[in-house]
Amino acid sequence: MATDYDSPRKADEEMSEDSLQELQARRTDKGTSTIDVDPEEVAEGMELPGADLSNEELSVRVLPRQADEFTCSRCFLVHHRSQLAEERSGQLVCRECAA
Repeated sequence: MATDYDSPRKADEEMSEDSLQELQARRTDKGTSTIDVDPEEVAEGMELPGADLSNEELSVRVLPRQADEFTCSRCFLVHHRSQLAEERSGQLVCRECAA
């Protein structure tokens, strides 16, 4: 559920004044909203498995690993030095893999 942090907050007294019926009505009102999606628009951006992509070219610029980055010895992803958790016998391990 999204929270609007800009809206004014209720005091404890105001929150206790909300009746059970009002809260249930709010819940049902939020659940009844629907999103109208055109299936043709969704299908245009989708590629089917096994589609012939031999004529497609990738336009991605690949940068070499920077001086302040390392490659994790477990997940083989390149991380910033701030993500370094430990070094075991010369093997660098990121925080995600160390957890």
